[in-house]
Amino acid sequence: MKKISRRQMLAGATGSLFLQSCSREAAVKAVNPRLPKPLVSVIRAAAYGQDLYDIVRRILIDHRVNAKGKRVVLKPNLVEFDRNTSINTHPLLVDAALEAFRSIGAADVRIAEGPGHRRDTLDLAEAAGYFDTVPKFEDLFTDLNIDEVSKYTLRQPFSKLSDVYLPNTILGADLVVSMPKMKTHHWVGATLSMKNFFGIMPGAIYGWPKNVLHWSGIPQCIVDLSSIPGRTFAIADGIVGMEGNGPIQGTPKNCGVIVAGRVLEAVDATCSRIMGIDPNKVVYLHAPDRPHYNDEPAITQIGESPRVVRTNFQLIKEFADLRLA
Repeated sequence: MKKISRRQMLAGATGSLFLQSCSREAAVKAVNPRLPKPLVSVIRAAAYGQDLYDIVRRILIDHRVNAKGKRVVLKPNLVEFDRNTSINTHPLLVDAALEAFRSIGAADVRIAEGPGHRRDTLDLAEAAGYFDTVPKFEDLFTDLNIDEVSKYTLRQPFSKLSDVYLPNTILGADLVVSMPKMKTHHWVGATLSMKNFFGIMPGAIYGWPKNVLHWSGIPQCIVDLSSIPGRTFAIADGIVGMEGNGPIQGTPKNCGVIVAGRVLEAVDATCSRIMGIDPNKVVYLHAPDRPHYNDEPAITQIGESPRVVRTNFQLIKEFADLRLA
């Protein structure tokens, strides 16, 4: 029998038509040339230091984020904890975002996450340093796994999901900020701001590790869930990411950047290029009937060029073909 790669198996199991529906040429045409190009910031940050507070505040000003009087939810990536690697969004960056949104007049800023592996989210957050870094963290935090929920009907779903139950904290927010850790992923190649919304699915309903998302098609669910929150912004932690067998068992990768913007697809395409991954080969960045920003001319870049800060992340052999030329 012919050996099937992990990526081929994923594409087949979750619908090869999804992968075939957007060629590179179609992706370019999917962006309406009459619309303004999305802005994406690429800002150098060598370490997790106090300068992050000024950097994040400047990012919000550059992007003219209007949060005055709004309810803002920061959604970091909290998955597992291993002191020998770099899995989770760093708490200092999350605290910097918290203070930045307060400084521009947000009425309420909360931190929320629903890990797919750990049932005790607060223990995970404490191990990851959130209690020591974010003042009054427990008062500001909502565990999305056990939050009150409401039924939500997906509009034109790409996945096998139709109606889902989602946390009221997410559905009631005026702005949801995806704060992923820049990492490779052993099922979809890269996990960034769009994939980060897997954490809004409540474990109390969908279990641990939320396998319903795998059964319904991982790339398709990434597209569906990332479109739910409505108004979004992304601040990706690429200061120290993860390469190799991510999102949990990889190794730390010093990249020294923060990537931010309103349009999640554009942020993820930029992150991919910085990681040395071709966004034109990342399945969920080719969703039909959604705009694509997989080529650099489709984005207005602020700060550094992705080419200047590019540092190739190690890829597992099943995804070696994602390497950007």
